[in-house]
Amino acid sequence: MNVFQSKLEKYAETVLKVGVNLQPGQDFLIDAPLETVEFTRVLVKKAYEAGAKYVHVEWQDDKITRSRFEQARDNSFDYYPSWLAGMWERFVENDGAVLSIMAPNPDLTEGISTTLISRATKAMAMKRDSYLQAIRNNKISWCIISAPTKAWSDKVFSDLPENERMVAMWEAILQFNRIEEVSPTIAWADHIHQLKNRIEFLNQKQYRKLYYTAPGTDLTVELPVGHVWLGGNDKNEKGVQFVGNMPTEEVFTMPKRTGVNGTVRSTMPLNISGQLINQFSFTFENGKIVAHEAAEGMEHLSALLNTDEGSRYLGEIALVPHDSPISKLNRVFYNTLIDENASCHLAIGGCYPTNLVNGSKLSDEELISCGGNKSLIHIDFMIGSADLDVDGELHDGTREAILRKGNWVF
Repeated sequence: MNVFQSKLEKYAETVLKVGVNLQPGQDFLIDAPLETVEFTRVLVKKAYEAGAKYVHVEWQDDKITRSRFEQARDNSFDYYPSWLAGMWERFVENDGAVLSIMAPNPDLTEGISTTLISRATKAMAMKRDSYLQAIRNNKISWCIISAPTKAWSDKVFSDLPENERMVAMWEAILQFNRIEEVSPTIAWADHIHQLKNRIEFLNQKQYRKLYYTAPGTDLTVELPVGHVWLGGNDKNEKGVQFVGNMPTEEVFTMPKRTGVNGTVRSTMPLNISGQLINQFSFTFENGKIVAHEAAEGMEHLSALLNTDEGSRYLGEIALVPHDSPISKLNRVFYNTLIDENASCHLAIGGCYPTNLVNGSKLSDEELISCGGNKSLIHIDFMIGSADLDVDGELHDGTREAILRKGNWVF
């Protein structure tokens, strides 16, 4: 076995132990780009070695995806098969574990109508809402990771010779997932412990409001009573720990749906469904986005905001230090899984009910009345930089520094 193959196996083992924490006898579903077939085969092999009862791979392919937008008739774009949505729902009911490999092609839908993309995305979200709510409530173990593809590597490492780009992407992914450590499992345990210390501090504080200030950003975010900061790992409905995102550098909670006011400006481009949105900003009044601008991708951004009523409200706020390992690479990855762990971020759309005490037990109406947000979408966008300051306001009105120049003060 060569050195690179050994690292792939180490990565797969870490994902299965730390990420989904696959249990003996479980069914295991992998959602993977076809181009990642070699690594996916390693994952399948290791999953069976770990005791998986059955492993199913749901393949995705960029060319097939684009063919639909170029060739399908108009009635295709408001349709998503009930039988396919049902497969995901049945999998949740069977207490399986899900792994998604995120390797976006940032230029996949270049030249495709934003309206078609929006219609197809909404149709899928509506049919898969039950499954997505199960994931947001941590009913089962789930994990999202990355693996290189040529189009993605070419975009991110365009400054390197073509034959070096995939290698560079693999090196980056292995590095920020701690696979180069002697024991990645121990390294992950230490990292999660550090995140939990931050979380414990913030949960004890129970700040009433957060204040964000940076060039182009002057935002006040009210937090609901009973909000819960999370991060690192979590537990599914049966008490099994898992890490939903690998890598992860964030601690996050939910804002009060109607308690966001001011203006915020993005600090990184956002890649959604193969279309880029860049240099954009939002203005909030009583939680709702009442104005937005974008230097690139304005039409696509407007379509996202018009998905449903909840898509104009925030569902998540996340704090990430500017000196995180990913940020230090000083490179945009055009992949939210990675970029959001290099930068403080917010998310428009649905909240995670687990960010509220007993939130998973609430109906949609009860969740909204407690300050949460419901939407078909959940889109993270990056706002962090070396110029960002974040303050917290206690219930007695005292204001304390949380981040200065993008980094923790405690």
